[in-house]
Amino acid sequence: VQLVESGGGLVQPGGSLRLSCVASRSIFSTNTRSWYRQAPGKERELVAQIFNYGMTNYADSVKGRFTISRDIAKNTVYLEMNSLKPEDTAVYYCNVNIPSTGANYWGQGTQVTVSS
Repeated sequence: VQLVESGGGLVQPGGSLRLSCVASRSIFSTNTRSWYRQAPGKERELVAQIFNYGMTNYADSVKGRFTISRDIAKNTVYLEMNSLKPEDTAVYYCNVNIPSTGANYWGQGTQVTVSS
């Protein structure tokens, strides 16, 4: 499975962006789709997850500001980011985890910069 992210860019504090992650094929096995981010000099951290049955999980730092969603027909997961802060600046990565096979796929990342 190949994952391609898009939607990153430069935005002012308080602004919004929507990231997209398209998978190269449908994934029929139970899976979790996630967004991670990595800021310069920091470890990669989990931002948001959407589980197979639609339940979601968010990092405390983004709760109430970010929303993860998916379009199964389009093999796409989205991350809607509102009220962006400079500390949200990072490379954002899309991830698919398939527990039944142990498979774990990553996209190439998309840069998000929040600055005035």
